[in-house]
Amino acid sequence: MNKLSVGLIINPLAGLGGRVALKGSDNMAEQALSLGAQPKAQQRVKQALESLASYSDNLSFVAPPGLLGSDLLTEMGFQVETLGMDSSKDYSVLGESSSEDTKAFVELIANQDVDLLLFAGGDGTARDICSVIADRLPVLGIPAGVKIHSAVYAVNPQAAGALLIEMIKGELVGVRTADVRDIDEEAFRQGQVKARLFGEMLVPEEGRFVQMMKCGGIEKEEWVINDIAAEIVEGMEDDVLYIIGSGATTQVIMENLGLENTLLGVDLVMNHDLVASDVSEAELLAELNNHEKAKLIISVIGGQGHVFGRGNQQLSPQVIRTLGKENIQIIATKTKIQTFEGRPMLADTGDQSLDRQLCGWYRIVTGYQDEIMYPVSDGLTDLFD
Repeated sequence: MNKLSVGLIINPLAGLGGRVALKGSDNMAEQALSLGAQPKAQQRVKQALESLASYSDNLSFVAPPGLLGSDLLTEMGFQVETLGMDSSKDYSVLGESSSEDTKAFVELIANQDVDLLLFAGGDGTARDICSVIADRLPVLGIPAGVKIHSAVYAVNPQAAGALLIEMIKGELVGVRTADVRDIDEEAFRQGQVKARLFGEMLVPEEGRFVQMMKCGGIEKEEWVINDIAAEIVEGMEDDVLYIIGSGATTQVIMENLGLENTLLGVDLVMNHDLVASDVSEAELLAELNNHEKAKLIISVIGGQGHVFGRGNQQLSPQVIRTLGKENIQIIATKTKIQTFEGRPMLADTGDQSLDRQLCGWYRIVTGYQDEIMYPVSDGLTDLFD
């Protein structure tokens, strides 16, 4: 087996804004924490590294101090060289680090002659890292942010760990360039998606484990999406709480109902009336507890294939369990499904047990009175075992 040297850097604030409906964490950490948000990045990295425990002799890590990497690695028993910088800061305190710290530590890691830079965060973190190393060093992201449009991330944390194991075992893992994209969060909160390319980084070439770049699905498909919306609206039952997920496809459902829509948030509808807009995880759970029956209408991200875990963290494991798998309705155009090239759709809720429970075949509404069967996977489970 190979000896693998890995740099690790964690953005401990990544994903804070998701479950409290802030649609991002850039410059919003303090507000997110005041709303009850709980840090999840450390947990996501732990999920990625758990499968590597038996390979610890074949791994060495270089990482920043505290919450930025070394604390978790030490706790998990991995060999780690801790980098030092700015002794005036206590990196074991949440919120002490900044994007400038991330960039400085990435430069230090790149100078340590590591084989791979593993990082946890969202598009803002990927953008910071790209600004320092570009294509100097292969990278792999552990998805922990709210918005993940970039193609430098594993499909979920466990897939990141599985890919590292392949590298340790000497399996054939190529390298390709992948886009780093980020959006204007202020525009995002106003319902506008303004994404742009910020550069490219090298990523391990393994299609099962590394996500594709997010693709839009609205172009030249307006009539199909309107058919999907008509099918959903026509089938809505009385006295059922409908949770309308984010995205351009679900937006058309709200337009068909004549209701205000939160393009990149979650809205609640019952009896064709708006119950609540842009709800958080806590608000969702409260409404679910107040209603006897509820259903979720959710779209899928073109190209990537994620149903859960990308931009809809309000739909937390607790929300999904309360709702029940049987009350999930996925909608997508056939053109969007074709962008997956036969790969299953993906669930990456942050709860491995739930992700496995969500695996299986689903009826996907693809038009008016038109459905197909298509699978959802956690990225690791063989659906045909």
